[in-house]
Amino acid sequence: MTLILLLSLLVFLFVGTPLAFTLGISALAALIAQGDVPLAVVTQRMFVAVDSFSLLAIPFFILAGELMNSGGITQRLVDFADKLVGHIVGGLSHVVVVTNMIMAGISGSAAADAAATGAILIPTMIRRGYSPSFAGAISAAASTIGPIIPPSIPMVVYGSIANVSIGRLFLGGVIPGVVMGIFLMGVAYVISTRRGYPREPRAGLAQIWRSFYSSFWAMVMPLIILGGILGGIFTPTEAAVVAVVYAYLVGAFVYRELKTRELPKIFTNAAVSTAIVMLIIATANVLGWVLSYQRIPEMMTTFFFSISRDPWAILLMVNIVLLILGCFMNPTAIIIVMVPFFMPLITKLGIDPVHFGIIVTVNTAIGQLTPPVGVCMFISCGIAKITIAEFTRECAIFIGALIVVLALVTYLPSAVMLLPDWLLPI
Repeated sequence: MTLILLLSLLVFLFVGTPLAFTLGISALAALIAQGDVPLAVVTQRMFVAVDSFSLLAIPFFILAGELMNSGGITQRLVDFADKLVGHIVGGLSHVVVVTNMIMAGISGSAAADAAATGAILIPTMIRRGYSPSFAGAISAAASTIGPIIPPSIPMVVYGSIANVSIGRLFLGGVIPGVVMGIFLMGVAYVISTRRGYPREPRAGLAQIWRSFYSSFWAMVMPLIILGGILGGIFTPTEAAVVAVVYAYLVGAFVYRELKTRELPKIFTNAAVSTAIVMLIIATANVLGWVLSYQRIPEMMTTFFFSISRDPWAILLMVNIVLLILGCFMNPTAIIIVMVPFFMPLITKLGIDPVHFGIIVTVNTAIGQLTPPVGVCMFISCGIAKITIAEFTRECAIFIGALIVVLALVTYLPSAVMLLPDWLLPI
């Protein structure tokens, strides 16, 4: 059963079958090979996977992101970031990072941020003299901050799987997300200095204030989401609904760029994106059940403990496994399939599940930059009109910087747990 499962996964991934179908068909093939498990398990596990109040946050955060992009919010955030950091050497590369850090507090999705900011900034960077490969690489790398700074769709999935407070996960991602942005800006500065990339004119205080005032309503959105959760006013799922209402009101009545005729397209895009995510969650849950039926989590725990019982060494091995999987699987699928494997191990080691959730989320975010299936990679390559090889060569140093941040997140748990323990103690 296990052999057929692994062979099916490898074959379908190799021929380019969509991930949701790869996971579902492979699990079904393994169950047929087993012979003594009723196939009704497939539909039961798919239903159980998506029958979750917490997961309702996903479609609403996706819809909020669509409304934000169509309502003029993204452009105003770009303008504010430009006035704030555009005067630094390689100005537009820093604008990309800062914009994504602000956008991360709204959308919760790396892919959404890569598409929204990339569509505006990549062509602008190319016109200003930046190489297309550099523009695409920094845009994709910065978009990985999206799932780290709250809200975060992967954290919602992890919290529902591991039965962990989503509010504490959100808070745990704040400091790592900011550190990711600082590291990316540092690398971009060094590259821009060596290549002589331009800087934008320094904005005066009056210009910065006008830009801040223009984007103020957009930047209030993350504060409403986090403040409502921390204040006990609403759950993360209800916060996602509030985000949708707020994004619509700001886009339609404050900025007046969101038109009623655009709503059918916005709802369609959000529905398609939600369907993709939910189908992956459903089929990944079937695969996870099959692996659990084969007692793979217990075998994996035994294997890791046979190598070392040092928490640092085991976390290193876990990170390596997740980074490799990130090259081939969607973040949601990795979380659904692998978290049940690792939780018994993490529990025995005494590692806080919130800390581990941030480790997993950062890991899967990096995976969106790596071939052959990195979603942010594909989005940026398409906008910048570059090949995957060109992107990979340019993005390697940014991936390296993010792996350094992953190491800091892994081995400095206090940086992750500071805000959850302070603002939302158990």
